[in-house]
Amino acid sequence: MATNTETGRLGEEIALRLLYDKGYIIHERNWRYRNKEVDIIAQEGNELVIVEVKLRNSDTYGTALQAITEDKKQNLIIAANHYIQSHRLKYSVRYDIIAIDIAPDKSYKVEHIRRAFYPTQAGAIRSSRYSLRNRIPKIYKKHET
Repeated sequence: MATNTETGRLGEEIALRLLYDKGYIIHERNWRYRNKEVDIIAQEGNELVIVEVKLRNSDTYGTALQAITEDKKQNLIIAANHYIQSHRLKYSVRYDIIAIDIAPDKSYKVEHIRRAFYPTQAGAIRSSRYSLRNRIPKIYKKHET
């Protein structure tokens, strides 16, 4: 039985092959910022593409696509923002998902979802250095004199 690391590498190899065949330029693989990781950072034309790869070899806990949580998306946004800032990039950014489901007979289905999600205002606030509490103005009661 393959370990999670081996399974992840297999998924990334399939995804890299798919992107390469589509003409993408691969910039980074397994790029890390603190405890967050971007599986693949690529370029298609003038767009920087942040790619999350998810592989499932069993549907016990749902499909590969169902395994990508809101927290994972927010972590990708935070890491991508750091990558863009640290490299001083001026590209437009898009977030793709490559979901791979392996059947019991070892055949697999690959789904490449372009523009799978967009950064939200909530994500931007959460990824900032300050909490939402610091952005809400204090309300003072008027004192009657």
